[in-house]
Amino acid sequence: MSAKLGRTLAVALTGLEGRLVDVEAHISAQLPHFSVTGLPDKACGQAPDRVRSAAATTGVPLPPQRITVNLSPASIPKQGTGFDVAIALAVLAAAGVVDPRRIAGTVHLGELGLDGSVRGVRGVLPSVLAAARAGVRHVVVPPENVAEAQLVDGVTVHSAPTLETLVHWYAVRSGVDPLPVADRPATGEVTSAPRGVDLGDVIGQPEARLALELAAVGEHHLLLNGPPGVGKTMLAERLVTILPPLSREQALETHAIRSLTGDIAATTALDRTPPFVAPHHSASMASIAGGGSGVVLPGAISRAHGGVLFLDEAAEFKTSVLQQLRQPLESGEVTISRARQMVRYPARFQLVLATNPCPCGRAWGKGVDCVCSALEQRSYANRLSGPLTDRIDIQVVVPPVSRAAFADERGESSEAVLARVLAARGAQRERWAARGWQTNARVPGHALRRRPLRLPGSVTAPIDRAIDHGQLTLRGYDRTLRLAWSSADLRGLTSPTVDDVELALTMRRGTLAAA
Repeated sequence: MSAKLGRTLAVALTGLEGRLVDVEAHISAQLPHFSVTGLPDKACGQAPDRVRSAAATTGVPLPPQRITVNLSPASIPKQGTGFDVAIALAVLAAAGVVDPRRIAGTVHLGELGLDGSVRGVRGVLPSVLAAARAGVRHVVVPPENVAEAQLVDGVTVHSAPTLETLVHWYAVRSGVDPLPVADRPATGEVTSAPRGVDLGDVIGQPEARLALELAAVGEHHLLLNGPPGVGKTMLAERLVTILPPLSREQALETHAIRSLTGDIAATTALDRTPPFVAPHHSASMASIAGGGSGVVLPGAISRAHGGVLFLDEAAEFKTSVLQQLRQPLESGEVTISRARQMVRYPARFQLVLATNPCPCGRAWGKGVDCVCSALEQRSYANRLSGPLTDRIDIQVVVPPVSRAAFADERGESSEAVLARVLAARGAQRERWAARGWQTNARVPGHALRRRPLRLPGSVTAPIDRAIDHGQLTLRGYDRTLRLAWSSADLRGLTSPTVDDVELALTMRRGTLAAA
């Protein structure tokens, strides 16, 4: 028997970046053997056993000859079981069971069960996005991944529950597109998913509420310091309720990250609500930044991309975990290096830290009830290092709520605050659009210190004195300027005044509402 070839397409992912893979199958009249080449990992390298059993169960057993499958380009790693369906069809095309022409230009994704069922896999959304960018117009995915695949425009999504169905489609049907289009679920866009929380639930705390609103206006990071039970966690959880909806591109990116962790199998709509991620203080470095011994998965900071990363009891986190936040806060992405690859994940999030003033939490005011020594208080405060806190734009003290605040049954709602935030964000887009920036927090510091954006000396006098006295770093100076612009936007001004700069400096120093 002369050698035969079969070819179809799959996608290899490195982080969120996908690349088309030619799945080539070659059958020759030699001793029976089934091998996969092209840097498959262990799960992918076990595909021959699954494919052989699935084909036999389907009623199209593979020929007892030498079968070689190459995943090209062979120089990039192939990870996971998502190549099973493509490998099976390429081999069956080489064996003459299916028409090679009908599978050649279609991407096939999915894992095969031993009974021939097509099972869902992670990373379908970024894979389909990569296929669409490469010009592919037809993809076949498992039934449970149909909804996320259909979030991508310009691609026709097909689905099959079993390998037998695929063989029937490709072997019997005729025409340019023999595959029926997958039933489209109730898709659409969700701009504000119900969370069951509202800023109106927070009574009192006018200074902390202002800090939260400014953080939403300019996309600033926030540190809340105060004794237990004053509402720090409540405030942090409600920040996402006053953030603008994500753009379609941002929403697809956040969904793609969730797809890699297997969190969107039931997704039927594009959710444009900013994510809120709150890991426990015992979380490891890999769970926060991303990683893993095999497949490099995104961590909490990438899952919070486009939204809020909340670290409650921040001083209880390991120092190494907190320090790894510094680089993503500046660059908006996290890079994970391995021996064979370097994976990048987006990590443009708003960081919200909540911490107590001391281990017992009662070092408030005169601190007469505090049982911690001065050394313990200093050691606890030093767990949040200077280089990290220097990157936090807003640092406010949250005091206990007075009984007088109980007179207000409900505070201002998230809907009312969001309206002001949207107006301020609109002013920023209009001001920065020509320069390619979106929010005040993303404006380079040097641009704010140079003409035409440079503020008069009479306006910047408070922070000029602070940097002269060593009370501000240059990074702190720039971040205070950004916060002042956000304050001006919130007040409907075209440029900050000295009042905006003084407010920004007060919040920067963490003296607002201090006892």
